[in-house]
Amino acid sequence: MTADLQTILESKRRYRQQLAARPIAEKLQMLDALRERALLLRPESSSMVREEPTPYHAEKPRP
Repeated sequence: MTADLQTILESKRRYRQQLAARPIAEKLQMLDALRERALLLRPESSSMVREEPTPYHAEKPRP
């Protein structure tokens, strides 16, 4: 394995660990942003079902 490939794989591993360590609410926000981007990039077609973004709201802690 070349040093460049080793560096790339290590960088990917660190990035995945950083993503895994984020709070679930932040992960859901990222998912919503990716879904909105995918909807913008998807070509309009009458044969496709239109998907609307699902809003996620953090639950308030119970007393």
